[in-house]
Amino acid sequence: MKTYYRNITLILTVVLSFCLVSCEKKKQGKVIITEHEFVLRQDRENSFTIDAKGKIRNVGETDVKKVVVTGYCRSCDNVWVIGQWMISPEIEKMPNQKDIISYISVGGEESFSFEEVADLLLRSDQKSPEMPEKLEVVITSFETVEE
Repeated sequence: MKTYYRNITLILTVVLSFCLVSCEKKKQGKVIITEHEFVLRQDRENSFTIDAKGKIRNVGETDVKKVVVTGYCRSCDNVWVIGQWMISPEIEKMPNQKDIISYISVGGEESFSFEEVADLLLRSDQKSPEMPEKLEVVITSFETVEE
């Protein structure tokens, strides 16, 4: 009978060991925007657009790839009104409206840039545009690199 309990204890110990090893926490990827700047650009006589540039750092525990970054103007309208900042409706961003960083190693930092966060068509009585409020740069997705 002692042998039976010893065997059961041994089997349970082995099973528990496998469970603990298989439940090991996977390394997490984490990227942050370390700096960003919005740039006002005149693209025609009476129209302006806002572009963005900056840097992203990998502060996670593993390398990351396919980091997608884009920008939003949360205070802009999605209807064309002369004299007001406008954004495209919430559809998939065009390639020039986002940047895809192919690879960032742990602790690494990469630059990004993209165009057309918001657009403005001036009225004839307006002299120069002012930047809209609530501009932001957002990391929309990334993948962790499996070792």
